[in-house]
Amino acid sequence: MSRVHNQEVTDELVVKALEKNLAFIRFDLNRRVAYVNEVFAQSMGYVTEEMYGMQHSDFCFPKFVNSPEYEMFWQNLWAGRSFQDKIERMDAQGNVVWLEATYMPIFDDTNEQVLGVTKIATNITGRQNNISQVVERMQGMSDSLNQRAETGIERSRELQHSIDRIAEVSIENTRVLSNLQAQADSIQGIVQTIRDVASQTQLLALNAAIEAAHAGEFGRGFNVVANEVRKLSARVNDSIIEVRDNVKAITAEVAKISAGTTQAQENTEISQKQIQLALSTFTDIAASAQELDNQAREVMEMI
Repeated sequence: MSRVHNQEVTDELVVKALEKNLAFIRFDLNRRVAYVNEVFAQSMGYVTEEMYGMQHSDFCFPKFVNSPEYEMFWQNLWAGRSFQDKIERMDAQGNVVWLEATYMPIFDDTNEQVLGVTKIATNITGRQNNISQVVERMQGMSDSLNQRAETGIERSRELQHSIDRIAEVSIENTRVLSNLQAQADSIQGIVQTIRDVASQTQLLALNAAIEAAHAGEFGRGFNVVANEVRKLSARVNDSIIEVRDNVKAITAEVAKISAGTTQAQENTEISQKQIQLALSTFTDIAASAQELDNQAREVMEMI
């Protein structure tokens, strides 16, 4: 059973609770430590006694102390303006300490003259370091993703160049095959013409043989010539038939090769489109990686 206390919460008890849980330090008009509690001293790696009389600048890194912002910071405090933000300070060992701090000018009874400055702070170094590590990992992931995207883009472009060259060769082959097909058709026309001539020659040889027979003894020599012409015409006709069959076979093969080349060209065009899509995807990944890096930097600045 819990015990119930009737003691009221007083200002003294509230101050004691604040002293126990928050870091307090007070600076005089010379910016020297006039008061510091144990929480603040421990956060900075000191004991309270050795901090008295130390300058505020002793807890800051030289870069900040030597900057125009440092003097402006104190001028604003002396003008009675408070300051609240996350601040970077230096502990007794020279390490970075992050504080969530509020600087409050302390006024006299007339509320016109600033007598000193009190700072209340919370040590957020652990949280800050954890967030910084997360941001660094985000940036590392972004860099890795960006590098992979760039590698993918480079390889895709190389592959695109290779396929483009294949496409050019395929187009040239298609053109050559088309010309070959046209030549084969032309040869077939010439073959048909020669067959017609051979047929006419054979018919003329037959008519000559008939006329030689009518001429009797006088047409015997002419008949021999007509027979030879007829034989020659027959051999020409046989050769033409063979040539025609070969041309038809070549034409059929050309048609097959042409169909295959057309299919290859279509596949090449499909591959080109796929590579373009891959390039676009890798480019989007690279843009997303850059955006992730930008956001990580923004987070780093905000924290």
